[in-house]
Amino acid sequence: MILVVDMNWKRGSLAFNEFVPPIVSVVQPLEECVVKHFLDVKQAELESYSKIILSGTTLKDHATLKQIEKFDWIKTCGKPILGICAGMQTIALVFNVPLRACLQVGMAEITTLKENPLFQGKFNAYTLHNYSVEPSQNFETLAESTKCIQAIKHKQKNICGVLFHPEVRNQEILKRFIQSDSLKMGTTIS
Repeated sequence: MILVVDMNWKRGSLAFNEFVPPIVSVVQPLEECVVKHFLDVKQAELESYSKIILSGTTLKDHATLKQIEKFDWIKTCGKPILGICAGMQTIALVFNVPLRACLQVGMAEITTLKENPLFQGKFNAYTLHNYSVEPSQNFETLAESTKCIQAIKHKQKNICGVLFHPEVRNQEILKRFIQSDSLKMGTTIS
């Protein structure tokens, strides 16, 4: 069973419908899933899930970024995790990776920098974010746009983040995450 974490500022927020059901609509046909608000995630329950997806939020919703301690479970979870937009930003902050301002709204060309099981080559993706991440010793940069880092992978853990929204466009990325056995990375693409 997949856990989809609602990263919106409050349970039942209007933004829930924009960011969570589109993920569920892609995941549910492949594997049963359950949705929980980030405040309701309990570390003791995480073993019952096969994978975890952290949703995105609206441009002005920074609730999770101000409550990083609620996500300490990410460090020890041991399950594959995919963070989307605010999910990627939250993952970065959990591992003390600084964010940097990067407003990007609409379609952007994404360039893959490192071979990975989720995407390849150049592709267009829908973006809606205020922040990206700085390069880090703990994370590999998997992809970028002309403005910022668009995808990361923790070097030792099965944790990835994408800044763009694959639930809007590029749904095959979510499907590959669900269907892949691991997030092992390949070589750097030059």
